[in-house]
Amino acid sequence: MQLADVLQTPTGLLALLALVPLIVLYLIEPDPRELQLPTLQFLADDEGDGGATPVLERLTRNLLFLLQLLVILALALSLASPTASITQERSAASTVVVLDASASMATESGSGTRFGAAKAAAGDALGTETTLIVTGAETATVVEDAPAQRADEALGTLSVTDGPGDLRSAISRAASIAGPESRVVVLSDFVDESSWRSAVRATRARGATVELRQFDGGGGANVGFVARDVTEQRVTLTVSNFGTAGADRTVTFAGQSASVSPAPGDAASVSFPLPTEGATAELSGDDDFPTDDTVPVAAPSNPTVDVVLLTNDPNRYLVTALEVNNAVSLTVKRPPTTITDTYDVFVFGNVRADAVLDSTIESARSTAANGGGVAVLAQPDVGEVGYGDLLAIEPRGVGEEPQLGSITRDPLTAGFDFAAPDRYVRGNTTNARALVEYDDGSPLLAAGNRGAGRVLYYGYLPNETEFTSGYRYPVFWKRAVFFLADRPQAATLNRQTGQRLTVGANATITRPDGSEVTGSALLDRQGYYAAGGQRYSAALLTQAESNVTAPSIEDIANENASGTTTTQRQSVDLTPLVVTLAALLVLAELAFLRHRGDL
Repeated sequence: MQLADVLQTPTGLLALLALVPLIVLYLIEPDPRELQLPTLQFLADDEGDGGATPVLERLTRNLLFLLQLLVILALALSLASPTASITQERSAASTVVVLDASASMATESGSGTRFGAAKAAAGDALGTETTLIVTGAETATVVEDAPAQRADEALGTLSVTDGPGDLRSAISRAASIAGPESRVVVLSDFVDESSWRSAVRATRARGATVELRQFDGGGGANVGFVARDVTEQRVTLTVSNFGTAGADRTVTFAGQSASVSPAPGDAASVSFPLPTEGATAELSGDDDFPTDDTVPVAAPSNPTVDVVLLTNDPNRYLVTALEVNNAVSLTVKRPPTTITDTYDVFVFGNVRADAVLDSTIESARSTAANGGGVAVLAQPDVGEVGYGDLLAIEPRGVGEEPQLGSITRDPLTAGFDFAAPDRYVRGNTTNARALVEYDDGSPLLAAGNRGAGRVLYYGYLPNETEFTSGYRYPVFWKRAVFFLADRPQAATLNRQTGQRLTVGANATITRPDGSEVTGSALLDRQGYYAAGGQRYSAALLTQAESNVTAPSIEDIANENASGTTTTQRQSVDLTPLVVTLAALLVLAELAFLRHRGDL
């Protein structure tokens, strides 16, 4: 056996040179002086036995020297990073380990969690060559065809997530990697609504051995949040009881509280006003699955959108559509007028071309440049108002009886039926994208960016369509105002774990633990994510994942065949043990010095 087999950094033994000055110091230590004490004259001198060398006697009888010697030896050995080889029995076949890290695996069981027990079992299931697949907020291959030691190191970095798992996807991925003689080990509580059973049968049909190991402890008492409905004014939370007995719980949210008493297998809902900055809802009481006992709720950072409508002939449908939106503070002005206040959105509709002041246009342009928005409604002389680059169309007169062309999939168009009017403004878009087009390419709806802000062209002429009197007309203008003000709807700020938050290639997202990522973040933890001055929330809210009662898997029980095994030598780092020994020796030295009276 070579020195490198037991010491990873043999140069650490150079620290043994510290023994030289220690030994020299003890060798040159002067002998104690002899003083004659008259009162002890009657005692005979002790001549000793004369059988020991004085130098060796000084060294071997000095306990303090021995302790210091051992401390230096232990420290030098720790610097050399000692290792020991142990023999373990591993599967000789290629092994694929599928580890469930979904939220339900955080269920408390005994002195730990289901995930803790599954993770320990995964370490025992490693083969000589192991692929490790984990499923939680997302399914990922951690290592592929790795030696057991490397797979074990990767296993140590894994933790349970707050997201739902997809066991079927993980097992299917294992099947695509495993060969006909491979072994697939699935460690899970099998609280998963995916069709994982069919994936197991398909993997076995390919000739691979599939072992299912279930971790189903805990979960007897469990009441949690399973749904969250957020509007601009209120949030409604649903609590389900997955236990076998009734439960009396209290939901607290933003300083308010409400009591719920769901029966076993039943649910109850409570509703609260949405606070300006959002808040976290909490459920009283303790149970085996704490993950679903809290729900973060985010609210728009700008709760109110200040809108100014400039018109010489107010359209009552438009005014009503803007007024019914509680998130909008509407001001109606009749040109010519000066704008002295600050607004988030300018809306121009039914204005006299000669009445709009240049200063009003400049105020609107400044709003767009600073991140706000400007909407222009079509009128026959829209090109004569002087909007300049705020107008997303270059008009070419009025046409009749158009046919609708393409409709772009966009949040502004989703769910709406746009009908062709009798008359329309013909033209081409300018620095904007057409969301709805007529058959000649003229835009009915167009949007674009202007500086840091946005512009919108609404192409229906007054009294030329029934769209304005439809029940979804206010919904359209709610979306349009939020788009122009760059204000997200409350519902879009509140996500489920397992989803991905994307805010732009160069934008920074701060995760609940304070770490930062750029562009996109996997929502694998419950809590708040911040980007661009706006908070987003992520919560589990999954009925299937919250019901942590593990199902029976007897219908697809583990196969007994375990495959061939082989013995494998694995190096174990002894450095922590040696450092601990050195620390104990230092403590022993201090205790000896105190006992001797030197401290």
